[in-house]
Amino acid sequence: MSPQLKKGFLEYCILAVLKRGDSYGYQIIKDLAAVIAMPESTLYPILKRLEKQGKVTCHNELADGRNRKYYHLTATGQADVVDFLQEQTEVERIYQFIREAMEHA
Repeated sequence: MSPQLKKGFLEYCILAVLKRGDSYGYQIIKDLAAVIAMPESTLYPILKRLEKQGKVTCHNELADGRNRKYYHLTATGQADVVDFLQEQTEVERIYQFIREAMEHA
């Protein structure tokens, strides 16, 4: 997958992980590993942007003697994912257009 296309999906993948429940950075990376690879250097700027946009909130929690920053999906973040999923038809039309063009080339 091209880096530009992948970048467009990362935000929604993170929000989808948080729909399951609050989580911290390393766990989010592990939860996404089966679907999409994401280094920490990519994750944390996205989380910061999502927080500024009001799509996630964060809080600190003591876990295993360590202070961890947990992220929580807000109603705004959840609505953003719903909007993204509603655009699936348009995305499928684009893929179909490209596929047909390649088949008739």
